[in-house]
Amino acid sequence: MNESNAINWAKSYVALSNTHELAKIKSLFTPDATYHSDYFGEYRGIDAICDMMQNFFKRFSDAYWEVPEYCCIDDNGVEFAFLMTATDSSSGEQVQRRGLECIYFTSTGQIKHIAVCKPKA
Repeated sequence: MNESNAINWAKSYVALSNTHELAKIKSLFTPDATYHSDYFGEYRGIDAICDMMQNFFKRFSDAYWEVPEYCCIDDNGVEFAFLMTATDSSSGEQVQRRGLECIYFTSTGQIKHIAVCKPKA
């Protein structure tokens, strides 16, 4: 896998997430993709992942991820630390979450798995 391609694929995913373009985000995943989040749980399959994202963007309609650096890892993956800022519509409170995200791609650039982890204390 070309590392430059993988980093560009990850950057595209983050950019679409920052503009909340669910239809375009959905097209990035394999049908049997999986998603694990220490914050929101486990999801299997593209429909479950997209339902979770739709609910997330309803709750955090101004969610935005800042990513200072991307790094290639094993298994066609890209890892990055992030700071997510948003307003929680259920409480009106400002939210800031830091985390570590790993996105694993197929050889053609589709997302096969995402793992979002809370930062280690």
